[in-house]
Amino acid sequence: MAAYADGVFRVTRLPWLGMVFASLLASGTALRPAKLVPASQPAQPPDPNAACAHCHKEIYERYRKTPMAKASGTASEGFIPADFRHTASGVHYRILEQDGKVWLNYEREDAPANRELGGREELRYFLGSGRRGRTYLFERQGYWFESPINWYAKKQMWDMAPNYLSAREAPLTLPVDPGCLRCHASGVASALNDARNHYAGAPFAYGGITCAACHGDPAAHLASGGKTPMADIDRMEPIRRDSVCLNCHLEGQAAVVRAGRNLEAFVPGDNLFDYALFFVHVGENGSGGRATSQWEALLKSECKRQSGDKLTCTTCHDPHGSPAPSGRVAFYRQRCLQCHNQPGFAASHRPENQDCTECHMARPPSNDIAHEQVTDHWIRKRVSEERLPLATTGNLVVVGGFAADDRDLGLAYAQMAARGDRQAAEHAMQLLGSAEKHSAGSPQDHELHAQLGFLDQLAGETPNAVSEYTAALEADPDDSLAAGNLALIAAQQHRVADAERLWASVFSRDPVELGAGLNLAVVQCGSGQREAALATLDRLLVFAPDNDRAHAMEQVIRDGKQSCGTK
Repeated sequence: MAAYADGVFRVTRLPWLGMVFASLLASGTALRPAKLVPASQPAQPPDPNAACAHCHKEIYERYRKTPMAKASGTASEGFIPADFRHTASGVHYRILEQDGKVWLNYEREDAPANRELGGREELRYFLGSGRRGRTYLFERQGYWFESPINWYAKKQMWDMAPNYLSAREAPLTLPVDPGCLRCHASGVASALNDARNHYAGAPFAYGGITCAACHGDPAAHLASGGKTPMADIDRMEPIRRDSVCLNCHLEGQAAVVRAGRNLEAFVPGDNLFDYALFFVHVGENGSGGRATSQWEALLKSECKRQSGDKLTCTTCHDPHGSPAPSGRVAFYRQRCLQCHNQPGFAASHRPENQDCTECHMARPPSNDIAHEQVTDHWIRKRVSEERLPLATTGNLVVVGGFAADDRDLGLAYAQMAARGDRQAAEHAMQLLGSAEKHSAGSPQDHELHAQLGFLDQLAGETPNAVSEYTAALEADPDDSLAAGNLALIAAQQHRVADAERLWASVFSRDPVELGAGLNLAVVQCGSGQREAALATLDRLLVFAPDNDRAHAMEQVIRDGKQSCGTK
């Protein structure tokens, strides 16, 4: 789940630069990670679930075979060999084992001189149980990235990461997101302040989802020899019970972290909606075809409407084990018959087909994960395998019917505006303006100010944008969205020194901000700093070795075709 909006991507021209450097791109993100977990925390056993196994051996043995338990681990544990050629980019990818390590090799074969590419990265961890798919993580200078290729289990094939199926360049700067780690691994570290994928050490301590992730900290229970009870999930208030699952199995079209909150602080027993709100478009078709939006669809189902709080995820799903393939149909049929238990119903209703899901829970293609399907939890009378249309415009509502204040609803609309929805931009501007006016805490709300700056910039209200971005940076000096876009405004106003300072601050903290790095090189060269521009481009190409624009800039500077400082 991401609670941030993309930056402003624009093109402008600076008269003192040559044609090669005609465009400037400003990029950034308003997401700020939490502080690093102190290194003094006591070490835990290699298998943190082992302490539970002594009294819960049967559950322990069943659970360790589940996709949740296998959701992540070391790359060698989850090794799947790959030999994949991507047509659009011309890059040949291979994943192989060598000397006990797993490597990603990439090469553009038979490439023209200006498109040469070759290299390798050591893959350290995997994410994904392999039931749906798998990706791998590698590290560069403390920054962690996802592999550009993924394994798609349903079709038993390798392909590019989602959103990069047609990429012309090898995407080697896909930052691992804290939300992905939090829902696939345990003992997840907190990212450093400068970038959401920058860690002081390993990004997580344990592969898979541990018992504590759902049942809470067992320290008191273990210390008392079991006399101090663990939290009983089934006896929790329904919203807290459901939050245990929804912490990872709720997506929405937009997600907004509430002011002063951090999703890393969520623990079992908390109300997830005290931390964040999730938004969808009014009239959306069930899950909207999103791979992890089953809850949104279930809320619309007649089953949920009739059962109310009685129906929850575990009514149908056993989190401690998965039915064997041979028993899957019977297992889920019995879940349906818990409620549909009228006399004679099981014998008279479609006795020739025991699989209830075949008619009522189709599996159309996913809208957000390639080569994947979505089990339709709308549970309608007649369903098809056609792709569910994904709403991209219209009014937003909070999943679950919770109240949203102007700030949270405004930030949700701002996310839609960043995807190109102009009507959403108008809604966001009104709501966030109201929130800023009436909220006493708004001076410290860097995200509110950054998004208002973004909206002002979209609307051409430059002075207002400058004011908002400045306020955002006062609240959080590491806000890359505010700094990157403020730099673009400075460059457009020919305040080159200010633009250089701001882009340098962004790119030095986060090398994934490629737009900031490119812009920085442009202004450095334009102001006569040839060696500084080349150093910036060299650093950018360490992280993004297939970036055509950086290669072109570097080449013309080194060849003397672009004389830095020449007007």
